[in-house]
Amino acid sequence: MTTIAIDVMGGDNAPDAILKGAAEALRENPEVKLLLFGPSDVIRQKLQDYPMESGRFELEDAPEVISLHEAPVLAIRRKKESSIVKGMRAVKEGRADAFLSAGSSGAILAGGQLIVGRIPGVHRPPLGALIPTAKGVCLLVDCGANVDAKPEWLLQFAQMGSIYVQDMLGISKPAVGLVNIGAEEEKGNALVKESMPLLAADESLRFIGSVEARDIVEGGCDVVVCDAFVGNVLLKMYEGVGKMFLREINSALKENGPITLLGAALIKGPLKKTLGKFDSKQYGGAPILGLRGLVVKVHGNTDGREITTAIRQCADFANRGITDKMMRAMS
Repeated sequence: MTTIAIDVMGGDNAPDAILKGAAEALRENPEVKLLLFGPSDVIRQKLQDYPMESGRFELEDAPEVISLHEAPVLAIRRKKESSIVKGMRAVKEGRADAFLSAGSSGAILAGGQLIVGRIPGVHRPPLGALIPTAKGVCLLVDCGANVDAKPEWLLQFAQMGSIYVQDMLGISKPAVGLVNIGAEEEKGNALVKESMPLLAADESLRFIGSVEARDIVEGGCDVVVCDAFVGNVLLKMYEGVGKMFLREINSALKENGPITLLGAALIKGPLKKTLGKFDSKQYGGAPILGLRGLVVKVHGNTDGREITTAIRQCADFANRGITDKMMRAMS
């Protein structure tokens, strides 16, 4: 049985979206148990709307909530009774195999390092997010943790990202690309130029060199490495274009009368499947790689579907022993 700690009060639509997604995850995954952290009176009342199987969850009172506007480190240190702090403590103490939250990114990143702790040898834990490509998905790392990075950090991002992709996606020797503005050796900023020889010299990596943004979309590599400033811009652009693309297609299919509507009905199934690739909620959350335990961040505006997927993602991560593999590799 895999036990996952959930921050019920994190996100724009908490607690309803979180509990909705958690209840669905329990129905889908019989080998999962949940620890629900938040104000017990609030959660207990909401569980009437989102019933869960008895014995498959535990409610742990966490009366404090860390808001998006609080200084992350101070909030982690001061709000010991918050759902984020108590949930991460459960991971550190071994009572939970993973912690999942849609709350403050800063607090989750700070708490991950201060409470759960880094794997020995890891300089800076990055966030890794799966993004769609023409060939499936690839891992974008770092997408939000370290906006200013060093070459040796990017090397570790590539190493940990490769381990994650090997186990979670089943790719035995994932292709690793370093985000750049061109394929030529002289292209790139100082960070890229200094990181390139480090990645090329690591024989454990299948490093293919520079990868441009358009190559990422085409599935040019399995692990996309960059600092979090570049990664977060890429991720937000990806999500924005995906939403715009879906909206424009839906609008076009409703125009020009009955003939267009008839054509839309005929292609609805295949089109829905294809466009579903651009829905980021189906890929779960972004794990913080390089911690002693699993911590996963999901979008703050989640409607619950992402919670369901992320719980399955956490269970797979834990069952495959990915943290232990990273510990052995990075130590």
